Parts: sequence; structure tokens; C-alpha cells
Amino acid sequence: MKKVLAVLAVLTLLAFAVPGASYAQAYGLAFTTSITYQNVGAGTAHIVALFYDSPTDTNPVSITRPDLAPNASTSLYIGSLSQIASGFRGSAVFQSDQPVLATMVQLPQGSTTVKNRPLSNGFGGGSSKVLLATVLKNWYNTTSIFSIQNAGSAETSLTIRFYDTSANEVHSTTAVVKPGAAYYFDAGQASGLGSSFNGSAVVTASPADTSVIVGGVMELSTNQGGTAASAFEGVASGAKKFYMPSALCNAWGSNTSYAVQNTDLTQSTNVTVTYSNGKTETKAIGAGAKASFIACNASGMPAGFSGSAVVESTTTDIIAIGKAYGSGLSTAFVGASSGGDKMALPYVRWAKDSDYAAGNGQRVFLTIQNIGSTDLAAGDVTVKYIKYDGVQDGSTHSLPAIPAGAKTNSNASNAGLAEFGKYGSTYGGGAIIQAPAGAELAVVARVSTKVGGSQFASEDYNGMIAP
Repeated sequence: MKKVLAVLAVLTLLAFAVPGASYAQAYGLAFTTSITYQNVGAGTAHIVALFYDSPTDTNPVSITRPDLAPNASTSLYIGSLSQIASGFRGSAVFQSDQPVLATMVQLPQGSTTVKNRPLSNGFGGGSSKVLLATVLKNWYNTTSIFSIQNAGSAETSLTIRFYDTSANEVHSTTAVVKPGAAYYFDAGQASGLGSSFNGSAVVTASPADTSVIVGGVMELSTNQGGTAASAFEGVASGAKKFYMPSALCNAWGSNTSYAVQNTDLTQSTNVTVTYSNGKTETKAIGAGAKASFIACNASGMPAGFSGSAVVESTTTDIIAIGKAYGSGLSTAFVGASSGGDKMALPYVRWAKDSDYAAGNGQRVFLTIQNIGSTDLAAGDVTVKYIKYDGVQDGSTHSLPAIPAGAKTNSNASNAGLAEFGKYGSTYGGGAIIQAPAGAELAVVARVSTKVGGSQFASEDYNGMIAP
């Protein structure tokens, strides 16, 4: 989870725009980024966005944004900016005098079949290392594209090492990146990964004592007619335990799997996933490698299960990425090693019934897990849906009791809203989730669009800790 603490919030974003013509699958398709951002400070935010178009760019495009009221959410569609050329594939930095959080929405261009919009969050800081729990090349009909951004103030040198699932280092590469700029790596174009690859990556920056980097990944389907597209953030460091708010086994035709990476490059570890119904699965993971855990593979797991999970390592720190698939879902989210008592979500929508049924609008479903050690009573946790102008819309949704480790759900209809996030020609809306001081919540937002019958195009992103 990311938290912006400084009075001057420098929000680092990865702005994907994968150029391409007309493709029959998600890989190779062009995407244009819409940056949705939320002011989680106490005062009006004055924001400047800086856009960098290459790893060597030292003269970014600077765009001053309209003032943003406290708690308000709005969007910046890169495709509408005359200062940004078509085919841009770079990065952005948001500078603000208030803490600002952001979620990037990648909009597919030129396809009538790819409906999913990959989602990932911006960063309020980084470290000298980025861990990518899963990297694919022509594996599961999927290929990864990731970018690593220099979030520091001086030039940095990157070393990227790739490990297969047997803990073998199979490839490495290097790059030099200027401050604010980003380096893109397309696994599909990397001959060093062979004809196919299933593994993970570790990115280190030097000099380590001054370098600050962040990263993000897009996973795109490569099969003919493949529509899957998702995104997730790289992680700076691991922990022994991760919490996963979403776990499914043949529930409504959908399932979850977790990609778990051993962050230690010398020691192996044993990892156990314990689902909220008590079912478990354990695997050994070699140094630097990853393993996959599918909910339905846990011993005794019943069909129709919908709950949460905890991922725990015996020896070394790990990181975990969750994915949901089936019935049109193509999602990714980052497991939480810790949580917060106030969570913010910049991108929340609720299409009215007629629009949603026709596939003309999105609905966002929030999954809220209590990852603290104390049970939360009914009414302890509330959800407020906030309009683009910072004003609450509808009533406050008071959540039922959430025992330690358990989860519950919310959406805008629970606040009495038939429609949220669209106000005539104006779009924008977010949510603030508040728990008692010291509580720890982890939140995953599932953004869904109906594409016919019982099929949905859906993607996840993580709620972020707010000050």
C-alpha cells in the first residue's frame, strides 16, 4: 500500500501508451492513459503535471491542472492534451502542495473486442529496488510489458534480472534513466527470455544509497481474439505475511490465483496460503523465484467459495499478486502486508441500470478486508462516496461487523445512489473509507463493464492509505 506523507506531494506515475495498429489480441494494441487523482489533504490542491517521453528526457512537458478541493477526484486524459504527441510512451510526475493519490486507467484504442481497462496506482515514494512478482512471455497466452521510473533527483543505472520458476537466473539487462523518466521493457521483444518465459524479475538501481525507483506491469493476451488485459504495481520490499482481500473458487464462474515471489536471492522458503474457510495449500519457492497458488487447488476447497486469504512464508520475505479470471474477468491486484484506518479510492463509478445493462457504463465494487488483529463492530467502518467537487453524494454506508481477517463489500448503491461518477458531461468520483484509529484495512476495487449475457470485462486496483 502507498502513503503520501510529505506536505509537497510528488506523485510518480507510469503512463503507458503502447503503440500499435489494429490487432486481434490485447498485446500490440495501443492504450491511452487517463490519470484519475484525488486530493486527500485538508486544503485545496494546486497541481502541476510533468510528462517525460523517454529514459533520457530532461525537459518534460509541464501542465498546470485546475485546483482540486479536499476529497475531490478528477481525471486527466492524456489523449486530450495537445502538448503530448500520439505514440507517447513515457512517465509522469504530479507535484502538489497537498497529498494526492492517483490511479491510472489504460484505455484500449482501435479494438472492438478488448474492453478491459488495466488499472494501477501511482506512488508517493520508492526505493532502490523493485520486485515484479510475475513476468510472462507467451505463457498462459500472455506477455508482460513493464516500466521502471526514476523517482529520484539524479540519474540512476538499472539492472534487471529475470528468474524462472525453478529459481534460475535466465536473463539480465541494464539501462540508464534520467530523473522522472522511465525505461520500458517488452518481454515479447526480449530474445534473452527465449520463445516463452514464466517467472519473475528483480530490478535494482545504483547508486543504491541515492537511487529511488518505482515500477508497473501490464499483462496482455497474445492469443488470436484474446481480450485479457490487466496491470499491477511493482513492490519495493517484501514481508513474511500478505493479505489478499479477494479469493474465489468457481464463484459466479470466476476463480483467483496468486503469484508469490520469494524476494531473497539466496534462500528458499515454504509458503502457505490459508483461505478464510480454513483450506490451505503449501509450496516451496526457490531463491528469487515465484510459485502460483490457485484457490480451487487448495485441499478440500468447495466450488462456489468466495472469501479472502492470507499468504505466509516460513523463512524469507515474499510479495504476492492476486489475479481473478473467468466469466470475462481479467484482473490483478497487489497483496497487502499492512493496512490503514483511512483508505482512499480515486476512481469509483456506478452506472445506472439501463446504461450498465447496455454495456455503456462501469460499476465499481469494493472489497474491504480487516487485516488487523481486532474485530471491528458494526458501524465501526464507514464508506463515503465523494463527487468530483469534493462533496459527498448519497448517504454514508455503515458496514456490518468485520471480524479480524474477514472481509465485507460496498458499492455506491449501498449509499442510496442509482448513479455515481457521471454528472452530465462531467465525470469523476471517489470514495473514502474510515475505520477507528489504529485499525488496519486492505481494500480492492473491482471495476466492471457488462459485455453481454453474464460476461464482464473487469479489472482491479488497490485502495490506498490516506493521511
